[in-house]
Amino acid sequence: MQYTLRNIPTAVDLALRALARRDGKSLNEAAIEALARALGYGAEPIRFRSLEELTGTWQPDDEFDAALAEQHRIDEFPWR
Repeated sequence: MQYTLRNIPTAVDLALRALARRDGKSLNEAAIEALARALGYGAEPIRFRSLEELTGTWQPDDEFDAALAEQHRIDEFPWR
């Protein structure tokens, strides 16, 4: 089966080209694999990554806390 696709968004084009370059494949091969994977027909199923490994890793950061406090500050002038 042959397809012609038009108006591919620039971001998609760049991502497909980068994928093809990274994997040493043609743009056509990379596009077909990306379509198949997105539709659930890829050679490897989509693996969703758990964020469980990040649990309990928070480190106190005074600069972050100060920036967050600044964002929560309410300016008096607009509320008078």
